Amino acid sequence: MSQRLLHTPEGVRDIYGKEYEEKLYVEKQLKDCIHLYGYRDIQTPTFEFFDVFSREIGTTPSKELYKFFDKDGNTLVLRPDFTPSIARCAAKYFSEERHPLRFSYIGNTFTNTSNLQGKLKEVTQLGAELIGDPSVEADAEIISMVIRALLGAGLKRFQVAIGDAEYFKGLCEEAGLDEDTELELRSFISGKNYFGAQELLTERNVAEPYRSRLLKVADMFGDMGSLAEAGAMAENVRSLAAIRRLERLYSLLELYGVESHVSFDLGMLSKYRYYTGTIFKAYTYGVGEAIVKGGRYDRLLLQFGKDAPAVGFVIVVDSIMEALSRQDAKLPAPEEVRQIFYTAEDFAEKLATAQRLRREGIAAVLLPMECASSMEDSMEEGHTSEGEQSRQEEHSREGGR
Repeated sequence: MSQRLLHTPEGVRDIYGKEYEEKLYVEKQLKDCIHLYGYRDIQTPTFEFFDVFSREIGTTPSKELYKFFDKDGNTLVLRPDFTPSIARCAAKYFSEERHPLRFSYIGNTFTNTSNLQGKLKEVTQLGAELIGDPSVEADAEIISMVIRALLGAGLKRFQVAIGDAEYFKGLCEEAGLDEDTELELRSFISGKNYFGAQELLTERNVAEPYRSRLLKVADMFGDMGSLAEAGAMAENVRSLAAIRRLERLYSLLELYGVESHVSFDLGMLSKYRYYTGTIFKAYTYGVGEAIVKGGRYDRLLLQFGKDAPAVGFVIVVDSIMEALSRQDAKLPAPEEVRQIFYTAEDFAEKLATAQRLRREGIAAVLLPMECASSMEDSMEEGHTSEGEQSRQEEHSREGGR
């Protein structure tokens, strides 16, 4: 057999042993918190028709999708993002539902990017969507749930940066920018590329004071003072309404008791064009990318035939695990598995013991007596062998962790 078949392709990795047990534990903590808010689990397919993630939907660029064909010639893609799938599902099965819908989900997503920089192409995402409620109270519920879930998973030091897509769109509309210019400027500002944004606005002959206002958006981040500054700068109804909504959102998050984890960033603009209002990302030290991404997408479901507002988020579980590892967070040790060694003569007796323990909810494994001596050193409670530890470290390096 070729040696290369023993390894995984670039951008994916195996997870096993203690690391996988810890990942399952963190996933359970996150899901349990979401369920406390009344969200119900939903599962959508791993692959969908290409049109679910098309440019018109405003999701991942086509060149970053894993595309393939079925036997009928239809173009299919591995999901790069859960939100359009949930929107499609809700529009199909809950088209007549007028009460708010609360969904939660977990699964893997796939992004075919060539510039990895240590990033995985397959990651586990866990999230929630609140469909049918346009209120700022719904935004507050979602963001507070994110904060409570991260705390429950073991993270202590993190920040949720909140912006509003409507503020930037109002400034672009006020300046008379066309859609292509707005999208290009959005990319520069979200990347904090001040010089690229300045050059673009100069090329498009954007006049003052609109050019200065648009350039200043990239620096509008911080506490409530940044909102006041943004409100004083805007002169259009759309942007001012966004500021008022963010102010109301903060007051609600104070009621939830999570305001200490919140800041504002008016220059935060998602690459997903389906966001229409409140947007947010969570960051923690030890991980360069956002560990949570979310926001309001009030027109996405209309693409699938259901006119309903929505807001939601996704937690990148792999990034959470990386952050917990870098921060030396202590996760509960996996439950001990009782080892019961048997011989041919006493197998029936030892089997009865194992069965009794399992009925009591205690994990038990039956092992031939000849295994006892070889396992003595490596299977002590809470002990990981040197070989296992080195294998885990090697796998972490392969995955860019």
